[in-house]
Amino acid sequence: MSSDVFNKDPHLFWQEIVPAGTYETCPENGHRIFFPASLPDGSQLALPIRELPDGKSALASLIVNQASFEVADHLAHALAGLARPFAPEIVVGLPTLGLTLAAPTARILDHARFVPLSTSRKFWYKDELSVPLRSITSPDQIKRLYLDPRMLPLLKGKRVLLVDDVLSSGTSILAGIKLLKLCGIEPVAIGAAMLQTMRWKDALEQEEPGLSGRVIGVFNTPRLARHPGGGWQPESVSESH
Repeated sequence: MSSDVFNKDPHLFWQEIVPAGTYETCPENGHRIFFPASLPDGSQLALPIRELPDGKSALASLIVNQASFEVADHLAHALAGLARPFAPEIVVGLPTLGLTLAAPTARILDHARFVPLSTSRKFWYKDELSVPLRSITSPDQIKRLYLDPRMLPLLKGKRVLLVDDVLSSGTSILAGIKLLKLCGIEPVAIGAAMLQTMRWKDALEQEEPGLSGRVIGVFNTPRLARHPGGGWQPESVSESH
């Protein structure tokens, strides 16, 4: 698909995985409408560029529950492949969008089920099995993240893979890690479809040295800065000019 197609029909984002080399990775005047992410097998996925409030920087965006089944399955297969060396026995998913990725990842790993965390408190949930949760996409909303106490027997003594859709600031995944720690559980791996910039790394290292080394992501995207030609380019490239 050309960038013109995405410009006219933005609902087409996240609907197709294309072969390697389909999209330019370093266009002359920067990326205009989308940033092409490269997946482990070399294929590409076009991600819309979201300009940040400062007007000087932007991020590539992924909303996995708006993706086609083909794209969601491709991401889940890639994540499962990255997770297999950690030999996870159970997958835990973070709400909301992490659940969309966690379920098929668990299925591809031949698990019979997965454990969803929740921001909706059922009457039998326990406050001591919850932590505050703030999302980067909804910074003014503070929720609580809960684990259904009935799920504890599925997690105790097991090798846990904690899954979210995107790691950005690290705030959401840290809430999941802290909740599991309350239950005496340390995830063997932390998985996501997209690692958005590297801000999450410092947050995880502050929580526990070496924790960021357990992170696996299907693809990485950089913070973007204005290109002199009017488009967007990776911030590190911009700083070198």
